[in-house]
Amino acid sequence: MSVVDADHFALFSLPRRYALDPDALDAAWKRVCLAVHPDRFATASPAEKRVAMQWSSRANEAYRVLRDPLARARYLCELAGVDLQTETNTAMPAEFLVRQMQWHERLDEVQEQSDGAGLAALAVELASEREALIANLGRLLDQGDYTSAAAQVREWMFLDRIAAQARAADPA
Repeated sequence: MSVVDADHFALFSLPRRYALDPDALDAAWKRVCLAVHPDRFATASPAEKRVAMQWSSRANEAYRVLRDPLARARYLCELAGVDLQTETNTAMPAEFLVRQMQWHERLDEVQEQSDGAGLAALAVELASEREALIANLGRLLDQGDYTSAAAQVREWMFLDRIAAQARAADPA
């Protein structure tokens, strides 16, 4: 594989897996950025400057994706050829759908009652659910079960949406 064809992990010489050492990612990103930074090509030809700018942009985008756990999970699924279908596939396990409805009902109730304690308890529950989901997702990805991981990514996206709604409802 040439450097041009390298995925984000290969670009930074990191293993292609979900579990990622943030310090290693930061160091690899800095190393690549120093090598391709456009300032290093100030006296180069216009074509070389353009290529340096493209590589710098690519390194920054790769870093943005890999440092964000949800974006990294999505990227790993995509690398494995699994279409997340986030816009069209709303199918989720029945158990998760029931919990979704319960969370929405609780959110509606605490908003109607201006129940700050209830809202805080819901936020804690959602955060706990998110942590468990992320741990399971990491295992699925690192074991190569990208189809199951894609379903977990969609669940994570839902959890983030309802958590954002809960934060927006907090009058504090």
